[in-house]
Amino acid sequence: MSFLLRMREAAFAARGAAAGPIALDVAPGERVARVFAGSREAEIAALMAAGIVKATSGSVLIDQYDPRIQPAHCKRVVAFVPYAPLPLVDDREFERYVAYRAALWNVDATRAVAHARLVLELLHGMHEAFAYPLAAALAGSPRLVVLDRPQPVYAAQMLAAIGPRAAFSTHLDAAAAAAFAPAASGIVLA
Repeated sequence: MSFLLRMREAAFAARGAAAGPIALDVAPGERVARVFAGSREAEIAALMAAGIVKATSGSVLIDQYDPRIQPAHCKRVVAFVPYAPLPLVDDREFERYVAYRAALWNVDATRAVAHARLVLELLHGMHEAFAYPLAAALAGSPRLVVLDRPQPVYAAQMLAAIGPRAAFSTHLDAAAAAAFAPAASGIVLA
């Protein structure tokens, strides 16, 4: 079986921050949620899963790529949606943000903005501060979406927008995790 995310005893420890060790697999189309004891640990785990923060021990593979030595390949596979709401003030600023994300994936900015606008329609009713980061993340057509502590009230809309892509999310409680990984097998308790 192929995996889009494989973490094997992945851990991070630096500057007083720590997460792990984490062991999990996320297959194409699968939804996996992990519950963590604290918000900083959840954030670091999500950043490791997206290849943004490199594991200091153990291993992380995104598709078959190691983010420590193949970061450019990893960022073509995975999109990261941060916990913090995106404080955009108008549509023009949103378009600039999407164009920036598109440049990271080597995707045409005009096409990415058009795609992000379609995703925003799917997210109708969701507060823009949470809808904008997801719409921008999906503009590059990633195969894996990593969500750091997403709002459970928006779970149905977010999962509908993510569609058949794989999703890994971090959470602080099992109820929130269950909203993003409906199958009990997809929830991993720390």
